[in-house]
Amino acid sequence: MDSKTLPRPNTFAGLSLILDRVAERREELAWVAEQGASPEARYLLLDGLGETYLRKDGEALRWLDAAERASLLGDIDASLLGFADDRPHFVLALDDAERAAALEIPLDARRANLRDAGLRLPADEAGLFAYAKGLAHWQRETRFCARCGAPLVLVASGHRAQCTNADCGRLHFPRTDAAIIVLVEHEGACLLGRQAGWPPGRYSTLAGFVEPGEALEDAVRREVAEESGVVVGEVHYHSSQPWPLPASLMVGFMAKALSPAIRLRDDELEDARWFTPRQIMDGLNDGSFLPSPRLSVSYHLLAHWLQWRAGLDLDTLVEQAHAARTTPAR
Repeated sequence: MDSKTLPRPNTFAGLSLILDRVAERREELAWVAEQGASPEARYLLLDGLGETYLRKDGEALRWLDAAERASLLGDIDASLLGFADDRPHFVLALDDAERAAALEIPLDARRANLRDAGLRLPADEAGLFAYAKGLAHWQRETRFCARCGAPLVLVASGHRAQCTNADCGRLHFPRTDAAIIVLVEHEGACLLGRQAGWPPGRYSTLAGFVEPGEALEDAVRREVAEESGVVVGEVHYHSSQPWPLPASLMVGFMAKALSPAIRLRDDELEDARWFTPRQIMDGLNDGSFLPSPRLSVSYHLLAHWLQWRAGLDLDTLVEQAHAARTTPAR
């Protein structure tokens, strides 16, 4: 499959195109403080649930400037995200729920989580929100040293946590949990599964976490075999997606099955089956098939496969099916 047929970049991906993380300057405290006090500085505020503030129309992030940060949140430490549009960008994490709620009025804003905001925001802002949420989650969850149990203190502009025990001093780094997600094909059909708690008709590509000492390709073969009993041969990298919900990196693959035999093994899935492009199109039209949300890399894997295999545009199919079901009959 030619990567040029990919409908669009994965949501939250491509941040390097607009952001310089300036990792080499994170420990220059005076310089970071100078950037934070600059009129050009922008601050993204997250509450204890990882939600952020949007403009009332919901179409853009509600950034704070340095003056608003000082007047509203002067006692909250900021972590440097990097430079975008030649402006320093920071994240502020506010765990006080009442205080977070009270800020909606002076900011003339409303809060939203990453899932809800991810597809409404411009791509650069969605990526910045995901980055900030992932960093803030790690900071919130990493308060004590894993070696000795002593409290940690954030250093390097929030990108490291150092043990305060002088006899230990261990540095802790932000954690990302790698997970594979894969579209498996066999003779013109793709393998999709569903979990019991999902909406009726929803089917998705198979996924799972990478285990210690495991190559990504081996994780693909193991996860598919564990969940569906299908034996996978060829495995090819497709794309990846940061997924800070709460702390994952989804690594997407396309793979070939050696046979179509399905045997559900680990009770992870309620059902798994093979779908041809025609079955997906018909299922969308009659409402019996529901793909993963557009936010996910699973949707993009399926969209890529449908485009390559049958010349079908998944976005168009979904929109047409929705219009047909919601248009009143005459």
